[in-house]
Amino acid sequence: MPVVIAGVLNVTPDSFSDGGRLVSVGQAVAAGLTMAGQGARWLDVGGESTRPGATPVPEAEEIRRVIPVIGQLAEQVGGRVRISVDTYKAGTAAAALAAGASIVNDISGGLLEPDLLRVAAERGATVVLGHLRGRPATMMSEVHFDDVLAEVAAELGERVAAARAVGCREIWADPGIGFGKELAHNLRLLAGLGELRRRLGVPVMVGVSRKRFIGDLLAKPVGERLFGTAAAVAVAVFAGADAVRVHEVGEMGEVVKVAEAIAAVRSGPKTQ
Repeated sequence: MPVVIAGVLNVTPDSFSDGGRLVSVGQAVAAGLTMAGQGARWLDVGGESTRPGATPVPEAEEIRRVIPVIGQLAEQVGGRVRISVDTYKAGTAAAALAAGASIVNDISGGLLEPDLLRVAAERGATVVLGHLRGRPATMMSEVHFDDVLAEVAAELGERVAAARAVGCREIWADPGIGFGKELAHNLRLLAGLGELRRRLGVPVMVGVSRKRFIGDLLAKPVGERLFGTAAAVAVAVFAGADAVRVHEVGEMGEVVKVAEAIAAVRSGPKTQ
């Protein structure tokens, strides 16, 4: 199955890389339509920044930000592009699913608001279960892993079991690159995606776009991480990712196409 391109559509004033760029519903919808035209197979709409130290957004405000965008996108591209809501709040998830979303992407895997999993199950929605310890505002305060791949696999496995227990049928996992992980942890998780996927038994989505670990490696600010992102996306695809969550859909679509072609023949016969 081809790797899914998920376009990041943040309608927030303070996201780490694109906060404040889409200041109106019309701008956000237009950006989503552009991503769909570039090959995004789902659009991930978020109304709260989850960068380290970010101030939590009240549920009512998050709903105010995302629902008009989701509703209009569902009307215009809902038949060919899936729409997800990036939230850990059960109320926001319910409102988004009613407005036309079919995926709930929760960075906490249902830990912050366990009722979110029930909402997704009752609506027949797909869930993406992210790995996170603690809350976004404090997740980088005490980072510690003895074996990051084994620990993330075990903790995500618990979230997958919890989702299944309440009736969720289509379940994805996300190792949470950058969420409570330092540089070495992120690199180990990317290198071990294939093993993580085998242990979990569900498809894996990876979000590396413009993230801090790329800036740490390259000493580049957020706006200058395109090539670093491309390298990380290629590695993720080659390592076994089923979906990549990206800001630059057109450019990363080309990266994915080449990486997929190479991955498809790595176990095949050698050419003469």
